[in-house]
Amino acid sequence: MKTLILVRHAKASNDDPAWADRDRPLADRGRKEALEMGQRLARRNLKPDRLLSSPALRALTTAQLMADELGRERKDIVIDDRLYASSAQGLLTVIRALDDKFDRAMLFGHNPEFTELAHRLSSEIVGMPTCAVAEFRFDTTKWSELGMAAPVDATLDDPAK
Repeated sequence: MKTLILVRHAKASNDDPAWADRDRPLADRGRKEALEMGQRLARRNLKPDRLLSSPALRALTTAQLMADELGRERKDIVIDDRLYASSAQGLLTVIRALDDKFDRAMLFGHNPEFTELAHRLSSEIVGMPTCAVAEFRFDTTKWSELGMAAPVDATLDDPAK
């Protein structure tokens, strides 16, 4: 069984128009969202084996705050440039290349590509608000087979609920 967890970064700050897109930090609301969602996932005993993050500050900070709550070391977060300004197909390429020794992979990134991939994997997911978590379980032992068949389970955890 492989479990894919897609996490859209928490609410980013728009306070300074001079910031480059990659350098936008989380807003206060975003920091709170990331901590609360991390706590919610920890209560569900979610234990990702592999954490991958976009290099954008807002995604990486979301990953770090959630890793803290999940009992994972921040140094275990792998920054992958392919998770920034990608596409649903590009994300799927990254996922399919994961080492099969990992059973639960958690990716932190952006819209619209995260929503597009989530919808592609489960037509019931039509949107991912900031800090939303989409979780998919697949009846396979190989990441390379991900998306060839529908997941056996798909859920969306919305921070507003």
